[in-house]
Amino acid sequence: MNQPPAPDKHGLKRELGVWSAAAIVVGTVIGSGIFLVPSSMVRSVGTPRTVFLVWIAGGLLSLFGALSYAELAAAMPEAGGEYVYLREAYGPLFGFLYGWTQLWVAKSGSIATLATGFFIYLANFRPELGQVWIVTPLPLGEGGSPLPIRYGQLLAIGVIAVLALINYFGVRVGGNVQLVTTLLKVGLIAAIIAIGLGSHIGSSANYHSTVSASGGVLGFFAALVGALWAYDGWNNVTMVASEIRRPQRNLPLALILGTISVIVIYLLANLAYFYVLPAATVASSDRVASEMMRRILGAPGAAAVSIAAMISIFAALNGSILSGSRVPFAMARDGLFFRGVAVIHPTHRTPSVSILVLSAWACLLVLSGRYDQLYTYVIFSSAILYGMATASVIVLRFRRPDMPRPYRTIGYPWVPIAFVLGIACLIVSTLRSSPRESMLGLVLMALGLPFYSYWKKRASA
Repeated sequence: MNQPPAPDKHGLKRELGVWSAAAIVVGTVIGSGIFLVPSSMVRSVGTPRTVFLVWIAGGLLSLFGALSYAELAAAMPEAGGEYVYLREAYGPLFGFLYGWTQLWVAKSGSIATLATGFFIYLANFRPELGQVWIVTPLPLGEGGSPLPIRYGQLLAIGVIAVLALINYFGVRVGGNVQLVTTLLKVGLIAAIIAIGLGSHIGSSANYHSTVSASGGVLGFFAALVGALWAYDGWNNVTMVASEIRRPQRNLPLALILGTISVIVIYLLANLAYFYVLPAATVASSDRVASEMMRRILGAPGAAAVSIAAMISIFAALNGSILSGSRVPFAMARDGLFFRGVAVIHPTHRTPSVSILVLSAWACLLVLSGRYDQLYTYVIFSSAILYGMATASVIVLRFRRPDMPRPYRTIGYPWVPIAFVLGIACLIVSTLRSSPRESMLGLVLMALGLPFYSYWKKRASA
């Protein structure tokens, strides 16, 4: 007779299996980027062949990150992911700054962006979603004008609320939704790929086409930045580590298999795009997948891509709420945030208050329309913390050599070093291209320092 999974030491239930965990990786990474990013990449490098090299390089770097995180996740299978690794390697301040940035800007901004993307794709079928419902007197619009609220924003908030409730009622429910929607998403993307590669209008000559581009090393790294952000999200499964069964085995498997699956899907999708479309057409199209399907099947094909994009975004949104809500919970559990956020629902065994707090704040960001701007501010500071979290594999090997490590990073120390160097390139590129936003991001992070001081004193009182 099967025994129910034992809860972790904080009371959360380990109910997610390896497939649900892998679905968090795949479902959270693949959002709308697969349908959009190739356009900017080919404009940077000029040829499809170089685009493939960039995808491979970005994929390998992401895999190196996943291999590094696999060691950390297996050794410390707690809620919070990077929050825990930064706390253990560098002290509670860096863990707090990560959690502070995730809650108020990075994760909440990502959720708001995904939800808004969902309504934008749905507006292709229901244009009235773009209409203004009400104009508020708040001076938050363009240039300090009154803030308009559109019907689509209300829909986006509704989607966030539904997914918040699903995850509120149990991690198994949220995990099942993640698994089903990810399988559906991958199936639809596979169909798009098959239609593209099997199209009679395609030509392998397109792989040799070119377009005017900056090219060179700078162009390659500019495209690599886009690829790395398209791969971003593989780390989210570590945030829900305390609710995964047999985490010492299943977390490394989910991270590695999920990341490899995403690499394969991205490469196959780009093979299809460039088989049907020459480089110049890809470069001039904001929605590459829609343009490819429009050429093959006409308007119904473009509509099919919009449906696939909505399902893809829905899965990424669910995965973001499911995983992201565990970070403020972990902070509160350590006494570095409001104590109420550490509450575990007595029946559903979920961090219910944390789920509601994160989702409610994301809804406010949807209404404000400022999530894109806020998100660009923290790309720089978030990348720094990503690099530090990966480097903690090396730091903890020295600081805590006796820590049980059920999985050890393949290729240590070169694999984590390679990922950190890749992140360093991303940091330098972001600083050069957006110096003002990068500095403002550091300021946003620094705003958490007085709150850290307050909660630290309160926790030690």
